Amino acid sequence: MRKLTRLLASLTTTAALSLPIVSLTIVAPTPALAQGKFAPAIIVNDLVITGYEIEQRKRMLELLRAPGDPTQVAREQLVDDRLKLQAALDAGINPTPEEIADGMAEFAGRANLSQEEFIQALEANGVAQQTFRDFVRAGLSWRILAGQRFAGRVSLSEAEIDRALNQSAGQGAGVRVLVSEIIMPMTPANEQTVRDRANRISQLESESAFSAQARRFSATPSRGNGGRLPWQDLTALPPVLQPLILGLKPGEVTDPLPIPNAMALFQLRDIEETSYSAPEIAAIDYAAYYMPGGRSEETLAKARVLKGKVDRCDDLYGVAKGQPEEVLERGTLAPSEIPTDIAYELSKLDEGEVSTALTRANGQTLVFLMMCGRTNKISEEIDREQVTMGLRNQRIGDLAEGYLSQLRADARIIHK
Repeated sequence: MRKLTRLLASLTTTAALSLPIVSLTIVAPTPALAQGKFAPAIIVNDLVITGYEIEQRKRMLELLRAPGDPTQVAREQLVDDRLKLQAALDAGINPTPEEIADGMAEFAGRANLSQEEFIQALEANGVAQQTFRDFVRAGLSWRILAGQRFAGRVSLSEAEIDRALNQSAGQGAGVRVLVSEIIMPMTPANEQTVRDRANRISQLESESAFSAQARRFSATPSRGNGGRLPWQDLTALPPVLQPLILGLKPGEVTDPLPIPNAMALFQLRDIEETSYSAPEIAAIDYAAYYMPGGRSEETLAKARVLKGKVDRCDDLYGVAKGQPEEVLERGTLAPSEIPTDIAYELSKLDEGEVSTALTRANGQTLVFLMMCGRTNKISEEIDREQVTMGLRNQRIGDLAEGYLSQLRADARIIHK
């Protein structure tokens, strides 16, 4: 019974919910049928849905712990069931008893139960065996129809499959964090002042106090928001920073972290586990264009103009043309091989975005940093053919849902 309960709970957001509980009948109301639970409750075109079927679907939805009002959801789904099964029958699709039995056994196998054990568990919870049979029959009919009608319309590019593989690599549990930052430029002239200030800030436990310091002293664009950053996947942060953040309680601040020409501090505001873990990054492609003048108003103004002119990293080659080769650095490195300050700024950027928070040469050179792209690690366990099939089935499902919407719009539906 525990296995069945776990299976049913896990199916609340799966395609199994679209497998309808139906017994397709065209019925003219009679005195016997017009009374009690077998009275027509909904008529879809000329097809009848009885109160008994609604009660059965409601009971199964409750076992599935489906969201929403079970009675309302049952009525809506059963209407769709009738439309699906009628469309399949119109296309000459009618699964054999053997095919239905195989489908029932496969479904039961998801709970590591035999078909007989599964049926016994359902009946113990008030769901009839015939309901389960009709559930599988209609779902199987609709899947066959969708495959026949739409499979030929689906074509997938290699780029689409690659993206799906990258997304598959990120499935599973993960952690994301809410962090505030302060990055204070440091030169030989102000080094001791910055170090002393960083030590004082590291003792803060108030978010408002940390944000006030960020507004006064931080050199990053987030200073206007008190250093507050949006939710980030922990794995997006530089490897050296991840354990430091995990070691904090909400409100606590890291010890001062020296980075080239600056001192960095981070405050944890919140942390949570998620059902999705971002794909592990194999390599990051970035470009750094070095501009003389550091964080002077003139250089920052030039950087803002340049930011408006470049859309991608390759544009920087034209900007650097005719200048010494060392003014433009382009690299594709593993996250652990990238300098911590560069890696941290890149963690906040999407492809084509720019940061001007960093300097080099004791603050005399501004780093115009641009994210070019990320390459995700793909697990060897992920089968390309399986991902392709899953993506194809998803596209077929999308087309089938559009077809169902059309059937629903054209149907004559009467609620008793």
